[in-house]
Amino acid sequence: MSFAVNCVDQAEIDHFWDRLVAGGEPGPCGWLKDRYGLSWQVVPAEWYDMLEDPDHEKVRRVTQAMLATQGKFDLAELRAAFEGTSRPSQRRG
Repeated sequence: MSFAVNCVDQAEIDHFWDRLVAGGEPGPCGWLKDRYGLSWQVVPAEWYDMLEDPDHEKVRRVTQAMLATQGKFDLAELRAAFEGTSRPSQRRG
């Protein structure tokens, strides 16, 4: 069993991520395990819209950015990848 937390902005992502991962462990692509061993994915709500965009190149870029995420999502990074304004970084954490 796992849970998803859909967040409206980076502040909300940070809030839920920091509280849920405390005593637990981070995982890739916004996933984490809390102190009780439950799995969560903390994601920006707009990420779903990005993945459903009819422009396949935008979807490819945002998917690559998501797969490169080694912890908490960076909403600005996902937006930049989606718009093609910068390439995803190797940000960790």
